[in-house]
Amino acid sequence: MDVLLRGLSAFLMIALPLALGVYFTRRWHLGWGLALVGAVTFLLSQVGHIPFNGQVLNPLLVRLGFGTGSGTPAVGPLAVAAVLLGLSAGVFEEGARFLAYRFWIRRARTYRDGVLFGLGHGGAEAIAIGVLAILQHAQAYALRGQDLSTVVPPDQLAAAEASLAQYWATPAPIFLLGAVERASALAVQITLAVLVLQTFTRRGGALWLLGAILWHAAVDAAAVFAGVLWGANQGSVSGAIATEILVAAFAVTSLVILLRLRPATVESPAAPPLAPPIELPKDAPVRPERLDDTRYSR
Repeated sequence: MDVLLRGLSAFLMIALPLALGVYFTRRWHLGWGLALVGAVTFLLSQVGHIPFNGQVLNPLLVRLGFGTGSGTPAVGPLAVAAVLLGLSAGVFEEGARFLAYRFWIRRARTYRDGVLFGLGHGGAEAIAIGVLAILQHAQAYALRGQDLSTVVPPDQLAAAEASLAQYWATPAPIFLLGAVERASALAVQITLAVLVLQTFTRRGGALWLLGAILWHAAVDAAAVFAGVLWGANQGSVSGAIATEILVAAFAVTSLVILLRLRPATVESPAAPPLAPPIELPKDAPVRPERLDDTRYSR
């Protein structure tokens, strides 16, 4: 049961976005095209996001006390670092969404289009994390009870032993928090996609994009700040639970925003106008071979 619970979280991360995709595409009679575009957009956003964090942001974070092994940073530097990380994610991901709407999916301008686009974006992230979690679980299970000195280089042995011990020491139900976090993140990502869509459909233009960036930054910054601070001061378990409750609160707020943006009327493609009936002059004789062209043929 312990092993199954640890793997269940990863399975749920992958299954949830796929299940939602099946539900919405069938309910709205739409294909998977926009969801796939959203997934590709997420991956493309990381092409710039990851190098920026590695080359520009991480050296700055080290100066603030991150990655130095010196313990939890002070509240002030931690808050600055959390905001910078949040803004980085917001600019790259919402910027990528904006560019996709502007140049790739120009006809995607309805509420449903935005939902499916956001589902693909957040779903790709959830599936990627789920796959990594499965690989981690499989590796930890394979190495459990083995002599790590036979498979790990001597200079990495202590770190590997500590990491493996921590993995199995963590209560199995805590791993389910990963699935809860991905569900919350999925709700936020869908809302963000619909927010960016308003740039093209409502007054305000770029203000909607700015709002999406700031909301994304707020969610990520709160998660980083709470995860580091509460995880250090309250212990890994209680701190993790408190952090996920905070993130879930952001997710609920996001869903409220999403519902407020939903149009009052059902969106459907406009039907093409009917061609006017062919009328003949009143005094023109109607020949038998022209009878089918008149409006009186039925």
